[in-house]
Parts: sequence; C-alpha cells; structure tokens
Amino acid sequence: MMALQLFANALALGAAYALVAFGFVLVLNATTAVNFAQGDLVVAGGFAAVALAASLKLPGIALLPLVMLLMAVLGLGLSLAAYFPLKSRSPVPVFLSTIAAGVMLQNAINIGFGPEPRTGPPLIASGAFELMGVVIGRQALAVILVAVLLYAGLHLLLRHTRIGRRIRATAEDREMAAALGIRVDAMVALAFALAAASAGAAGLLLANSFFVTPTDGGNYMIKAYIAAAIGGWGRIGGAAIGAVLIAMFEVLFPALPTLLPMGWLTGFGWLFSQTASAIILYAVLLGILAVKPRGLFGERAEQRA
Repeated sequence: MMALQLFANALALGAAYALVAFGFVLVLNATTAVNFAQGDLVVAGGFAAVALAASLKLPGIALLPLVMLLMAVLGLGLSLAAYFPLKSRSPVPVFLSTIAAGVMLQNAINIGFGPEPRTGPPLIASGAFELMGVVIGRQALAVILVAVLLYAGLHLLLRHTRIGRRIRATAEDREMAAALGIRVDAMVALAFALAAASAGAAGLLLANSFFVTPTDGGNYMIKAYIAAAIGGWGRIGGAAIGAVLIAMFEVLFPALPTLLPMGWLTGFGWLFSQTASAIILYAVLLGILAVKPRGLFGERAEQRA
C-alpha cells in the first residue's frame, strides 16, 4: 500500500514537471533556441501564488488563472527583452540572454521575498481520503487533476484551434509560415507567453506541495531539459512522458529499500540516497544522448542548443 501512496505522490510531481517541459519544448520548437529562464519562471509562478494568497486570501485553485495571466505577461516581456533583439543571430546569444534574464528574475525574487523557503497556498481544503486501503492526500489528487486538465487544454489549443495551428506552423517552418501570411513574430511571442503561463501553473502546483526558494529555478530547468532529451527534442507529448518518468524515478528509486526485500544489497544503502539517485539520473541522460541523441521518442535534434 505504501508503494501506491508513493506512486500517487510521484504522479503529482510528474504532472507538474510535465507542464514545465511543455513550455520548454514549445519555445524550443518556435525559436530553435533553449529558454534557460524556464526554471526561474516556475519559481516566479510559485512566489506569485504566495504573494497573491497573502493579499487575496483565496485558495490556490482560485488563484491559478491569475497566476497564469501574470506569468503570460512576463513571458511576453521575456520574448521582447531576451529573444527578439537577437532572433537573427545564432541560438547561442539567445540562450545566453535567457540565462541573464533568469538570473535577474531570481535575484529580483530574492530581494522581494528573501532567501527563505516559502510554501504556496493549498489548491483545495486539506485532507485525505481512502481508496482501496490507500490513503491519498487531497492535495496530491488535486495537483494531478489540475495538471492533466491544463495539459489537455494546452494540447487542444495547439491541435484544434486556428491560433494553435499557426503556432505549430511557425515551429515547423518559419519561412513558409511567413510566406503564408502568418505573423511569425506574434506566434513566437505567444509561444513564450504560453510557456510562461504553463511554468507559472507548475510553480503554483509545486509550491503547493513543496517549499519553493528563489534558487530552485536551475533544478526545474534541468528537469525540463532531461525530459526533453528523454521524450525527443521536438515532441511536447514525449517531453511530458519524460517528465513523469523523471518524477517516478526521483520518488520511487530512493524508496526501494523500504518497499522490496533487498537483503542482498546490504552495504549498498548509499546507492538509494538522494545524491546517488541524482547521479544515476544524469548518467541515464548521458547514456540517452550518447545512444539516441534525438531522444527516446525524438525527431530532429539539429540546431538545438
């Protein structure tokens, strides 16, 4: 039963990671450059939720649309400051400018809120319920449901709306899209806004279950990068699957000694520590890049920085 509870927690974490990966791949597709500020946008969303909850006294589920709107505006600003002035150059100056923007955002949050960890507002009233003998927290279930609904909504937006088709056309071939009359720059800016909004939603969901600090952005950025590497650089769905796999590994692997009879591993308990788990995760990333540089479900990797 403990395994099922851990599985539910891992699924909640993976659902939030999937939103981060969604935004990461969306900008990558639209610009062929990596937005290294994506992790800091997650943190900004978490702290925006903390600030709004303190002033409006509303639950997280009611604050979610406002946080996503604020982050979308921030994403537009990021595109204007860090992408468009450099769009005609190689991807390298663009990802350097996003690193700079992320550092500025990180320090601005540090000045405004201080370095202490903060917890975001609960999505709904706290509590738990029992399912087949397994006690599952209502927050974890709410995080899963909200993340799945958001991901499905964003997927439908991209696949079944006119604006979504224009964003995808821009991602596939910007010159052809421009020749067809699509306002490519507007679509790229919209991609940044959607990426920031999904990052903000992920920040609210993660702050709801974990502490959030101004320096967490690098960690979330690396998770998004690994998810994209696992799932395929150009595939949003593959990156979401990669994000869930990462969360499953992070939660379930360190817990294996308590879940399985592993007497034969006596003396190797260190292997299941959080530090060793992180080393294994990055080793897996290196192995994937060495064997399948386009990702497990991937397509083109060319020009990706």
